[in-house]
Amino acid sequence: MYYLGIDLGGTNIAVGLVDENLEIVLKDSVKTLTSRPTSEIIDDMASLCKSLVERAGITFDEVEYLGVAAPGSIDPVNGIVRYSNNVKMSNYPLADELRSRLPIRKVYLENDANAAALGEAKAGAGKGYSNLVMITLGTGVGGGIVIDGKLYSGFNHCGAELGHTVIEVDGRVCSCGRKGCFEAYSSATGLVNMTKEKMTEDENSLMWKLVNNNLEKVNGRTAFDAAKKGDESGLAVVNMYIKYLACGLTNLVNIFQPEVLCIGGGVCGEGDYLLKPLVEIVRKSEYGAENQTNFSQIKIAELGNNAGIIGAAALGL
Repeated sequence: MYYLGIDLGGTNIAVGLVDENLEIVLKDSVKTLTSRPTSEIIDDMASLCKSLVERAGITFDEVEYLGVAAPGSIDPVNGIVRYSNNVKMSNYPLADELRSRLPIRKVYLENDANAAALGEAKAGAGKGYSNLVMITLGTGVGGGIVIDGKLYSGFNHCGAELGHTVIEVDGRVCSCGRKGCFEAYSSATGLVNMTKEKMTEDENSLMWKLVNNNLEKVNGRTAFDAAKKGDESGLAVVNMYIKYLACGLTNLVNIFQPEVLCIGGGVCGEGDYLLKPLVEIVRKSEYGAENQTNFSQIKIAELGNNAGIIGAAALGL
C-alpha cells in the first residue's frame, strides 16, 4: 500500500507519494499563492495527488489514505482548520473538501509542526524510539511531541506550543504578545535581532563587512560566520544564542525526558559548531544530571523539508 502526504505551506504546496517504509517514491510541488481563493488552493492539492498516482503507475485503490500537514490551529478529529494565518482559513473543512475532489476513503489532518515531529519520530532522527520532542528553529519556534509513538497535542489539540514557554520574565516581546518567550530568543528571527543589536553596539565588528554594511542583509549565519573568523562580537552573539537555546531545551528535557530531543531549522546547518556547546550546557543544567546514567539524545533533524510530507503520510499509522 501507499500513502499520500501533503505539506501545505504559505509558500509551497508539497505532495509526496510514500511507501510502506515511509520513503518518498515521488513528490512534486506548486506555489501556494495564498492571495487567491481557498478553493483554488485545494484544487491544486488534489491535482498534485492525482498526478503523482498516475505517474507512479498505480490507482487510488492502492493508496490507503491521504494525510495533510497544515499551518495553524487544527481540529484533527473533524478534519477542520480552525484558524490559519499563513494560508487564510477559518473553520474550513479541509478534509471534506479533499475527499470531494479525490477517490480516497480517508483523509487525516494535523498541524504542520506536529506532523514534522511525527515524521522525524517514525522515519528520521527518532526512528526506533518511542518518545521524541522536536523543535523547529525558523521564523518562530515550532514544536511537536510524540509519546509512545503517538502525537500529543492536549485535550483541545492546541498543545505543543513549545516556543511560547517563557525563558526570560519580562523579556523580549514575542509575536504572541507575551514577553520573554523561547521563540523570541531562539528562533532565526531572534538570532537576527540579537545580531543586529550587537552590530549597532560595535561598528568595527566583522559582521558589518559580511553584510556589506547593510543591516537588512543580516541573517542567521552572519554571527556564526563572523565568530568562526575570530570576531568577538560575532562570538558574543553566538554564545548568547546558544545560552538561550540551551535554557529552553533543558526545560523540555526536564518536563518530558524524551529519548530523543530533535532540533530542525536552518540554524542547524551549523552542525557540531552549534550542537557540541549546546549539549554540554544542557547536560550540566538538566535536573539530577550528576546522578543520571541515561540522557536524552539531542540530535539534528534528518528529514529536512520532507518531514512534513512524511509526517502527514504517517498520520494514519
